[in-house]
Amino acid sequence: MQAYRLLTEEDTPAFCHKVTAALAQGWALYGSPAYAHDPATGKMRCAQAVVKDVEGECAPDLKLGEL
Repeated sequence: MQAYRLLTEEDTPAFCHKVTAALAQGWALYGSPAYAHDPATGKMRCAQAVVKDVEGECAPDLKLGEL
């Protein structure tokens, strides 16, 4: 199956490190990043979708970050 995750974080170096870590674990970028203002915090947030081919089937208790 192809697993999908949406990584999000405030617009800080932590977001780039999160995406870099996913790439190092075999995830691949999926689409373009998104950038939006979070009115609750007054800060900008980033999002990037990633995908990875893995064995098995999707289940509600599947921990995508552990694939």
